[in-house]
Amino acid sequence: MVGAGFGGLSCVQALAGARLRITLVDRRNYHLFQPLLYQVATAALSPADIAWPIRSILRRQRNVEVQLGRVVAVDHAARVVILSDGRRLPYDWLVLATGARHAYFGHDEWEERAPGLKRIADATQIRERILTRLEQAELADDPATRRPLLTFVVVGGGPTGVEMAGAIAELTRHALARDFRRIGPEDARVVLIEGSDRLLGAFPPELSARTGQALEKLGVELRLGHQVTAIDEGGVTAADLHIPAGSVVWAAGVQASPVARWLDVPADRAGRVAVDQHLEVPGRPGVFVIGDAAAVPWPGGGLVPGIAPAAKQMGHHVARRLRFLLGEATEPAPFRYRHAGNLATIGRRAAVVDFGRIRLSGYFAWLVWGVAHIYFLISWRNRLMVAINWLWDYVTFQRGARLIVGANTVSPSEPAGGVRDVDSKPPPV
Repeated sequence: MVGAGFGGLSCVQALAGARLRITLVDRRNYHLFQPLLYQVATAALSPADIAWPIRSILRRQRNVEVQLGRVVAVDHAARVVILSDGRRLPYDWLVLATGARHAYFGHDEWEERAPGLKRIADATQIRERILTRLEQAELADDPATRRPLLTFVVVGGGPTGVEMAGAIAELTRHALARDFRRIGPEDARVVLIEGSDRLLGAFPPELSARTGQALEKLGVELRLGHQVTAIDEGGVTAADLHIPAGSVVWAAGVQASPVARWLDVPADRAGRVAVDQHLEVPGRPGVFVIGDAAAVPWPGGGLVPGIAPAAKQMGHHVARRLRFLLGEATEPAPFRYRHAGNLATIGRRAAVVDFGRIRLSGYFAWLVWGVAHIYFLISWRNRLMVAINWLWDYVTFQRGARLIVGANTVSPSEPAGGVRDVDSKPPPV
């Protein structure tokens, strides 16, 4: 098993007690609850609230061995997984659940100025950048210097972009009103850029419209139908308009991990590998791909979305398939994704929920969103800590994780597009 995300971990746990020796390989030693990563980036939660050590999660599962390492190749002829340090792990069955990474549509040079949000290091880097800009703006005497420092741009109007823009707007509104003396909420500017004509393209149009209204109520400036053409030290250019900005967050696209290259098989434009009805790769017997790296047809058109419930369902299906191949269970029916719905939060007391026939927005949708996310956290400790933090934030309007730990100096003379000791590399986690 390569990858301890939602799909990989669900598959391994579903194989508890099976007559298998499972080797779980991940280049990090923790399972991360990515849907709440944006709250780490905006100082609402600490990294430990949404991550848990893999070894601790699987400590009672005796048929699992956890190894820290980075896979660089798969020799499917020899049935061996090759790691970056030279280790070679033989397999009878291989499950690749390696997820996705940021996609900059051929402009990888943008990543330095507009980090995406897939890892804890990404979230802490973004948090450092946002908080440092506030401190720099507090020190700046010249309004022309202060203005770009307090301009925050989010690129991408999907759930991550919407949630990020709303969270930044709330953070700047309450922090600037209560904790700073020379700058106020009226000085901050949050811009959300989306290439299509509406936000949340996977949601019904009426929920997209309500999302836009809620964001504008928070003070977020929407630029729909604008394609980003440049991101540099000075800011963002979209639709021939340059927006000077001190912080830019990328939420516009993802690319599957290099599974197709490892297996030497074709991939779609997003790097996903086609799989059969049991999520096995055609022409690569014994190799399964699940989660964001798999291109799984969705009845009615399109592909199964790259979200946590889909990855978990794929993991459970592969576990049932392996038990059948071991002679421990009957053959499962072909994989069928059961979509429970789409959820996205906009800010305090505002969210949208699409359950098909049932569509919600506003305060009640926000409660549903919160309960669902707490439920899917990996442990009771995480659920309790997140619930307490959210309650504290709701009552006091304060965010306890508002710490700058990676910057050594703060000066208003630094360029608006980046602080050298923050932007050069993510802080240690």
